[in-house]
Amino acid sequence: MAYTVVAHYRCAPADSEAVRDALLKAREATLTEPANLGYEVHAVVGEPGGFLLYERYADQDGFEAHKAAEHFKEVVVGTVWPLLTDRSVTFAESL
Repeated sequence: MAYTVVAHYRCAPADSEAVRDALLKAREATLTEPANLGYEVHAVVGEPGGFLLYERYADQDGFEAHKAAEHFKEVVVGTVWPLLTDRSVTFAESL
């Protein structure tokens, strides 16, 4: 049963390029994780500074391992999150 994470990130339009670049860097590293099944980064149409992440992991433990990874702490927690004005996350399991 796959574990899916959908994250909505918003930043000031002036920070969009920095957030975009960091998210693409996070994507590259995350795709090498053993439990990762996919990691997509999207720019929200009509919403400058809006991003949608669609992540899939083999299970919840795989996602927890992702959050413990150095690249997550460095790139997402250290670079992306401080630039965000809003963040929401939805978790789901495949049926």
